[in-house]
Amino acid sequence: MSSQKVVAQMTQLELASGIAKTDFSSFSMLSLNGKKTFSISTLAFFQKYHEEENVIFDELGVQTTAFWNFSKFASIGPSLYYNSISGFSERISLLFSTKTKRFFFAAISSAAHMEATNFINGELFVQIQYTQPLNKQWNVLLSALLLSHWDQFSTHSRSFQQLRTGVSYKTTQFGFAIDFDQYGKSPNTKTSIGFFIRKTFKNTP
Repeated sequence: MSSQKVVAQMTQLELASGIAKTDFSSFSMLSLNGKKTFSISTLAFFQKYHEEENVIFDELGVQTTAFWNFSKFASIGPSLYYNSISGFSERISLLFSTKTKRFFFAAISSAAHMEATNFINGELFVQIQYTQPLNKQWNVLLSALLLSHWDQFSTHSRSFQQLRTGVSYKTTQFGFAIDFDQYGKSPNTKTSIGFFIRKTFKNTP
């Protein structure tokens, strides 16, 4: 996201399955004009817990965001989000990102109007990835996705930390996965350990 040419057109798919649950996620970014000052991103995910007692935490989410890329490192824009647990929300999000040959960092801070409660909530999402080349095609990788969502900016609602470590071959990544999910005011934490595979498709005209 820091290099607008790099993310002008891309789609990333991930499947992660562990002891407690299975996750599938899809993320895509599409440039809307030749100068790449405007883009649209779409995120979709589904998580399914394996034990019947945890099915209340099964979750489906879809979010579409239109970004104005006003600098090489920062973008802002509105989004519409649907979550199977919390319902619809309208958001305004600020994205900051930076990238080097081996390191990627992105942070998205959002203010969200929740249709179900009429609250204005706060959210922070962070993505970090580091790769260490082994040769021209293979890399060792470490990555993390972190999210924290707060009702009215003061009461914890939902958080997660998704950690991945493994290897990548060209545009395919795979290895070990561990997820920590927190729910509610006094966070109830669920942990899942397993494996993941991630595939990135790029089209950079």
